[in-house]
Amino acid sequence: MEIHKILAELHYKAVRSSGAGGQNVNKVSSKVVLSFDLKNSQALSEEEKILLETNLYSRLTSELILILNCDEDRSQLKNKEIVTKRFLSLIKNGLLVPKERKPTKIPKAAIRKRIKNKKSISEIKKTRKKPDF
Repeated sequence: MEIHKILAELHYKAVRSSGAGGQNVNKVSSKVVLSFDLKNSQALSEEEKILLETNLYSRLTSELILILNCDEDRSQLKNKEIVTKRFLSLIKNGLLVPKERKPTKIPKAAIRKRIKNKKSISEIKKTRKKPDF
């Protein structure tokens, strides 16, 4: 994965932020919308595309486009930086392959301890009964 190639494929769009605002609400487009076309990306290999598609399937559109928004700051430039950092961390986490789980055996000492505990509880319960004459 080459970050500078991926960054070249990103498309940014400035949009007016939603919600309550001040005097600039109708004039300033500070919200940034980032879109990344995963299917037509030249920076990623086919294996990486498949891995990202499986790991990020809930965040992709039906055309395999990843869309991220940011309207945290009043500055368009800061919002662009924030959404780019968020995108890069999302891609890095999406490319991680989880380790395969190795099933472990129960230690023999733990089995012996459990059986010993069961026997002691059984003895305690036997002593609660009325004596058999």
